[in-house]
Amino acid sequence: MNKCFALLLLFFACTTTTHAQELYQDIQGVWRAEVVSVADEETVTVPGTDVRNEVQTLTVELLEGERSGEFVTFENDFIQLEVGDTFYMNYLITINGDTFYSVREVDRRAAMFTLLAVFVGTILLFGGLQGLRSLLSLAGSLLVIVYILVPQLVAGVSPVPLSIVVAGLVLFFAIFFTHGFNIRSVIAYTGTIIAVLLTGLFAYFSISGAGLTGFSSDETLYLNLSTGGELDFVGLLLAAIIVGALGVLDDIAVTQVAVVRELFSVGTLKKWEIYQKAMRVGREHVGALVNTLVLAYTGAALPLLLLFSLSQSGPLAIINREIFATEIIRSLVGSIGLILAVPITTLLAVIVLERYRNDLKGETDHVHAHTHTHDL
Repeated sequence: MNKCFALLLLFFACTTTTHAQELYQDIQGVWRAEVVSVADEETVTVPGTDVRNEVQTLTVELLEGERSGEFVTFENDFIQLEVGDTFYMNYLITINGDTFYSVREVDRRAAMFTLLAVFVGTILLFGGLQGLRSLLSLAGSLLVIVYILVPQLVAGVSPVPLSIVVAGLVLFFAIFFTHGFNIRSVIAYTGTIIAVLLTGLFAYFSISGAGLTGFSSDETLYLNLSTGGELDFVGLLLAAIIVGALGVLDDIAVTQVAVVRELFSVGTLKKWEIYQKAMRVGREHVGALVNTLVLAYTGAALPLLLLFSLSQSGPLAIINREIFATEIIRSLVGSIGLILAVPITTLLAVIVLERYRNDLKGETDHVHAHTHTHDL
């Protein structure tokens, strides 16, 4: 068996060496271009399959790069384009001097920026000052991820402690910038941090027990090659689970603190009664969020589910594949952390806010805006 394997490796090595001169290509650039005309559209069958594909002959104007303003014509069998469409194209020159052009990506920036403007406008229109604060917290969180988490991971910093530090910073922006610097935010922040640490422990033991490697997609393979195999992909997977759970943990923690606060403000219930009532609200909230979490992961993996549904393997064999096992464990660990956040945050809120019972009792939103209790 080992001899056969060695022979196969030798065969592929020789084949690669023989055709290296022929297959070698040097990417000269990725440029933005605009379709000027579309000609000779035809449907062809992909060799060896029954798949039919549309092939166009495009004439495009280069909008950037050293050849900006020039017109080129080439065949496109990737994404169907129309006159006036802008896109990104590959410009390649082989070692023999042959020039090739190909469509890389449609230019989607205008659509994304328009949607972003609608998103921001909707938040500001609906949320007012609170909406503005939530946008600032979102911007802060993204800056932490882009300028701290990503560069440090690329630099080889251990993903697990780094992700915990980043989680603390992201939660700081998400909770304090959105809900203000007050005792409620402190309680929500503390409860969420505890839940994040417990979620990290569950993630660690789950990844280890399931034997996940972190190589569940093509992107991880490319990243491994680009970094020379220096990154810890198991740690990266753990960091991804922790960061991915922050949003729902923040949601449940802030809600539970708000529920406890309102219960203290409307009556003379005992601490244990308030805890029980707040937990009932928390259970309803968790039920909805768990569905949201699982369905979000399922929706992201839907094309993959369809692909594997066509295979001859049984369901148990399919979910055993790392790419599915990773998403299943990710959603289960996130749900466990979400569930744990409810009793932890609720208990903290009851213990701390009980000291402010007299200030909270009978408080209304109007009074809350104009009295000393605004710090609660």
